[in-house]
Amino acid sequence: MAKILIIDDDENICYALSRLARQMDHEADCAATLKEGLEKANYEDVDVVFLDVQMPDGSGLDVLPQLQASSGEPEVIISTGYGDANGAELAIKSGAWDYIEKSSSAKAIRLSLSRALQYRKEKKTAAVANTVMALRRKNIIGDSPQIRASLDMVAQAALSDINVLITGETGTGKELFAQAIHNNSARANGSFVVVDCAALPDTLVESLLFGHVKGSFTGADKDREGLIRQADGGTLFLDEVGEMPLALQKAFLRVLQEHRFRPVGSKSEVKSDFRLVAATNRHLETMVTEGTFRNDLLYRISAFALDLPPLKARHSDIKALARFHTDRLCERMGIAPKGFSPDFFDILAAYSWPGNIRELVNTLDRCLAAARYEPTLFPKHLPPNIRIQVVQNSLDHPHQPTEARPTGTYFKELPPLQDFRETIYLQAERQYLADLMDLTAGDIKAAIRISGLSQSRLYALLKKYDITRPS
Repeated sequence: MAKILIIDDDENICYALSRLARQMDHEADCAATLKEGLEKANYEDVDVVFLDVQMPDGSGLDVLPQLQASSGEPEVIISTGYGDANGAELAIKSGAWDYIEKSSSAKAIRLSLSRALQYRKEKKTAAVANTVMALRRKNIIGDSPQIRASLDMVAQAALSDINVLITGETGTGKELFAQAIHNNSARANGSFVVVDCAALPDTLVESLLFGHVKGSFTGADKDREGLIRQADGGTLFLDEVGEMPLALQKAFLRVLQEHRFRPVGSKSEVKSDFRLVAATNRHLETMVTEGTFRNDLLYRISAFALDLPPLKARHSDIKALARFHTDRLCERMGIAPKGFSPDFFDILAAYSWPGNIRELVNTLDRCLAAARYEPTLFPKHLPPNIRIQVVQNSLDHPHQPTEARPTGTYFKELPPLQDFRETIYLQAERQYLADLMDLTAGDIKAAIRISGLSQSRLYALLKKYDITRPS
């Protein structure tokens, strides 16, 4: 007998699904709110959850990771009266077992439930039958449901030689996860060879990847082994694969199919037994439509897909990340470890982190520079732009009582007025210069006439804000 939890505010749906579950000899329970559903999932070991999307206290999709991380780690079937393609994509990517409409037949719902329970039973049996070694996750910090789901995918990918495509925003740690896949695979003792596709020079790209023989071109004074050959017996990591030149994509597709290639100037081919892991922050399907990325190559590299969550989706990991990287940076700088004031973490949790973990690490580095001889990090040590954004976000609802605001969306200390003025001034100055270049279409003489600036001063400001003239 399995335990089925139905989270839905429609009494008729609760009754129908409960009746169906009991007809299948399972125990059923209902919750009319997301809060009640989460409490029940955490209190009892639930096997399967039927989860409605539109609930009185929020979207079911938002609590999907919390349900999956509850004590029973249940399979979740999204049950909605309003089918939505984007919602279905989000649900499946988040690990939902199925996404069905409430208007589906009882037979279809019963089949989905049966398959979820069968999968759950087999998964538990396999877990007991096989001894699982601890996952090596060097420098991957956090224990949020999102990061645990990503690590589960790493464990799955490490079991075979399947090609893996890791996607995610810049700064989410794609190379760390690629390294984790390699370190937990049967190829862990082989080389992990990184190819930065965005930095491949046009004139030397084939030589770097495929290698060359002595005398094949000017400057080739000896044989050179290419990066693909260096990955023999290990893992080849193509970072920013979306930046690979179109002409190279065709050549690499054959290498991926045959694991054979010809070094520049060589009369014979060589083999390389590598495993491919690729990463990108670009939408490759859109690039295929635009004709800038080969469809057949996309199919080859994305046999197994891992999409990493942005930092703003895993705020519960921020404190652990901050502690880990601060200790690491202190050790590198040769200074004593730092303490943290509680409101320092409040601001870190309230900020959106568009640059993800990379931005967090850079921010902590700056904090340590400001507090080198002070034992504790306070909000004052954070860059003004971060503190200002958090203040501005907290003022979006000025009439909302402080105690009613979500945890981590406000803090007790405003930035100094001078810092606030400086940041606002810099933002306004940059916007003015950008508008000036647009208005004048990059005509420097016209820009000087309108702005009243000297030519040298105008050039200096454009360089300062990295503003380019329209071509």
